[in-house]
Amino acid sequence: MVDGFEVGAVHFNPEGWGPPDATVTPTTTSTLPLNVPYDPFSRSEKIGRIADFTRMINPGSGQGGGGGRKRAASDFVFDFTADDSFPSAADNDSTFRLVDRKPPPRPKFGPKWRFDQQLPQRRDEEVEAKKREAEKERARRDRLYYLNRPNQNQQRREAAVFKNSVEIQPEWNMLDRIPFSTFTKLSFSVSEPEDMILCGGLEFYDKSFDRITPKAERRLERFKNRNLFKVTTTDDPVIRRLANEDKATVFATDNILATLMCATRSVYSWDIVVQRVGNKLFFDKRDGSQLDLLSVHKTSQEPLPEAKDDINSAYSLSVEAAYINQNFSQQVLFRDGNKVSFDEPNPFANEGEEVASVAYRYRRWKLDDDMYLVARCEVQSVVEVNKQRSFLTLNALNEFDPKYSGIDWRQKLETQRGAVLATELKNNANKLAKWTAQALLANADVMKLGYVSRVHPRDHFNHVILAVVGYKPRDFASQINLNTSNMWGIVKSIVDLCMKLNEGKYVLVKDPSKPQVRIYEIPADAFENDYVEEPLPEEEQAQPPEENAENTEANGVTNDVEDKEIGAQA
Repeated sequence: MVDGFEVGAVHFNPEGWGPPDATVTPTTTSTLPLNVPYDPFSRSEKIGRIADFTRMINPGSGQGGGGGRKRAASDFVFDFTADDSFPSAADNDSTFRLVDRKPPPRPKFGPKWRFDQQLPQRRDEEVEAKKREAEKERARRDRLYYLNRPNQNQQRREAAVFKNSVEIQPEWNMLDRIPFSTFTKLSFSVSEPEDMILCGGLEFYDKSFDRITPKAERRLERFKNRNLFKVTTTDDPVIRRLANEDKATVFATDNILATLMCATRSVYSWDIVVQRVGNKLFFDKRDGSQLDLLSVHKTSQEPLPEAKDDINSAYSLSVEAAYINQNFSQQVLFRDGNKVSFDEPNPFANEGEEVASVAYRYRRWKLDDDMYLVARCEVQSVVEVNKQRSFLTLNALNEFDPKYSGIDWRQKLETQRGAVLATELKNNANKLAKWTAQALLANADVMKLGYVSRVHPRDHFNHVILAVVGYKPRDFASQINLNTSNMWGIVKSIVDLCMKLNEGKYVLVKDPSKPQVRIYEIPADAFENDYVEEPLPEEEQAQPPEENAENTEANGVTNDVEDKEIGAQA
């Protein structure tokens, strides 16, 4: 027969729920001390005393609180470490084992550390490993660079593609050459200009383009029906009218002035036609000039393909950049018919012709007591902020192949936009400086820069907009180290030099291989339709003129201009 289970004594509590206050009688045998809670607790816990009367028996003996030492808080804490009143707790401690569920640390430097976890991970070894990885990456980039070059034995592009922008004719007489070193020392301050006439109409800017990211790119659209006009100075009817009214002495466009102002940053050759008619001076561009084309990778050290029909050649990239800028400036607008119209309509559009959003501001600056300059400046859009209208200029930087720039826009625009802009400032210093100068001349409140890239590096017809960023022109000018006083000093010196020449037609040509500008006297019918060009041999195009009276006079003019500028600086 199996022994029955003995329940034990169950005490009845007449006063409420739970066991009575005194469940242990004197006859019950127990190993637990009286008046101690039964629930076991950790012996490492510290339980403070409420009161200790045993330490205060003799105040004068040094054991009490009067004249004795100042006891620490640990003297008033029960210590159960040596108490054997909890045998079950001791048994639990003997069977307790800490289990660490964290995985072991993974080796940091590959297989050679995998089976030897006892070796120390020293800091110098980490540094050496990083250096080795950096060297491998640098060697890989260099290897890819030399593999992708079309011809490893070709010379730098300075020796191959640098040609005069215009063919120098035998009958042209070179009057003088001005080195860029004299331009850097010039300085001239102009007063605030005044607006003479405002023409055209502007559409409002679409602010949703400011939120474009490389992950949310937009396709660049084509606007074939909108006409953009790039009219030279003497063909502008408004400038002709202002010249007949004697409103100014010097006339130009913002593009021509920006080319002169940023001449020291230019690398490729360019030319500007100067016409002296009576007491007036006109700065023109010739037919077929490349001033309206935008240079790409102009100041970069990375060579571009030499073949003109290559999609990455200098000429092809210039045409592509001009196409991108025209379409970008019209896509970022609200095309809902809401326009801001000015005093006069577009002076170059025919009746009923659809024109692009552009406004022409004819502004006048005072260069001297009796000398004024009028320039036609352009703005492409307008935005309303706090019930005030602000003018905008719209331009676009374009990426054609990341291997030439060394930085991938799709990966770096969101995280390292400053690095992308710094790379563009290095590769396209002249183009960005000209855009900034044109925004300052037009008194634009904001200049918007778009980042446009090809859909594929070998597809130069389809593009996407990756980002649009706005800058204040004056802040951006200081950021790229563009000095407005020096800009106007260059313009003032060239104007003074040309005003001392005889009436006639001249051309300013930037030397293709040297940092200098040459001045040629050309026939009055040069660059006309019936003018036959017979180019001068290359070895004679840059030869200095003979020592004659004309050359002496021209040199005297240059010295007078420099003396006048130095006096103005003083």
